[in-house]
Amino acid sequence: MSPLSSRAGTILYAVIQEYVSAGEPVSSRTLTRKCGLNLSSATVRNVLADLEEAGYLSQPHPSAGRIPTEAAYRLFIDVLMRVRQVSAHESARIAEWLSHLEPGQDILRQTAKLLCELTGAPAVIAPQPAEARLLAKIRFIPTRPGEMLVVLVFADGTVENRFIPLEESPSDRQLERLHNLLSDVAEGQTLVAVRDHVARLRDQQRGELAALADLGLSLVRETLEEASVHVRHVLIEGQARLFDQPEFLQANRAFELMRALEDRERLVTLLDQTLDSKQVQVFLGNEMASKAGPPVSLVVAPYQDHEGRPGGAVGVIGPTRMDYPAIVPLVGATAEAVSAALARQHDVAQRGRVRGAPQPGRSGSKRT
Repeated sequence: MSPLSSRAGTILYAVIQEYVSAGEPVSSRTLTRKCGLNLSSATVRNVLADLEEAGYLSQPHPSAGRIPTEAAYRLFIDVLMRVRQVSAHESARIAEWLSHLEPGQDILRQTAKLLCELTGAPAVIAPQPAEARLLAKIRFIPTRPGEMLVVLVFADGTVENRFIPLEESPSDRQLERLHNLLSDVAEGQTLVAVRDHVARLRDQQRGELAALADLGLSLVRETLEEASVHVRHVLIEGQARLFDQPEFLQANRAFELMRALEDRERLVTLLDQTLDSKQVQVFLGNEMASKAGPPVSLVVAPYQDHEGRPGGAVGVIGPTRMDYPAIVPLVGATAEAVSAALARQHDVAQRGRVRGAPQPGRSGSKRT
């Protein structure tokens, strides 16, 4: 598509703003009356016809106004959009949310609720894979013969469960001692780091402690293997809001929407594409699916863990007819707030560990 003239860009910008606001096809009369264009209706009609021929607008039927195409939204986001500043009220809401978070709280779920309230759109959050995230603790719970439940509590407050196979169930005493051993190892470490530590411990010890470390190593290895094939966790908060949008009142559109929301692997793939970026990314309709997708867009930004490493992605999912100039900066500000919250939570936890550390001359170590 050829570059737009200044006049065509101004009119396309006005069409998109009006369509996002009203949700109705935009006529030349509406543009000249409401959008402050110092142009005649005939000139506006000619430019609208040119934009339609270029693929930026479509017309539902000959007597209707025009609506933006996906190509128009892409041009709008990449070239034309003038991003708004986050308002003082919105900044205060984010700061208040951050100040009330306590250690151990599920930061990601609380973030999803906040972003949903700020934008009015469903929030989507995907953390890094389980094997790459920092742990708070790990617990093994027998369920039935040949199976064990693994409970992974992460430093960001989220909890994930995994079922792993067992050849032989350990005794209650063995599990108690193993949990005591792992409580000194797991906090602030990844599953991979825990596995490597327990492997070294097994090689360095003898007798009962070596056997305990060998048990722990086999369980952590099974957990890692299960995590590697497990579909990543994606949190969607407020998805019912999408069904209030006029785009999804028709049954076939609602079905396409449900299919897009249920395709967790595709969502994870898109969210992961933002992890190496410092900017907010926008994925439109057809970019959301390998085939022609529903009129749904994903606005997403990466957040960092307490060490500044990629922690995951946070964003909103909504109709392509979204107020991008307002939503893009809100998603960016929320991602920065998540990073700050994770760093603060880690600092508080570290101070707590220092206060609870054994004093010189006193025995504070756990028995294994």
